[in-house]
Amino acid sequence: MNMPAEAFRAYQVNQVQTASREKLVVMLYDGIIRFLGQAEAAWAASDVVGTHNSLIRAQDIIVELMSTLNREAGGQIAENLYLLYDYMKFRLVEANIKKDMAPIAEVKHLVTELRGAWAEISRQGMGVVGPKPGQA
Repeated sequence: MNMPAEAFRAYQVNQVQTASREKLVVMLYDGIIRFLGQAEAAWAASDVVGTHNSLIRAQDIIVELMSTLNREAGGQIAENLYLLYDYMKFRLVEANIKKDMAPIAEVKHLVTELRGAWAEISRQGMGVVGPKPGQA
């Protein structure tokens, strides 16, 4: 790996390790949006494999978001988020199977809205998801 790539990778690792939980959620949403954009671009280029791979990566991030929700402590809000994530995952699976791009646009819109809300929470330092493990 060349030096600029190594420096960028070190920067990315530092960003994740020092980010608040709210900022990490925003970063995950950014990843979903990026992969959905890549899926749309691959579709436009008739790249079925590229579309599939990008949709799978977006689904993987959604599954990660689902698995890290504390539905007991988060109450109704966490439960609603879980159901929304489950719906988005279902729509992306449907898009991949049926080769239909409409669900991608729908999920991208939903994630963009969620990202905006979480970015605002992060900006205001509301700490809605609690401290990172190992912090008081």
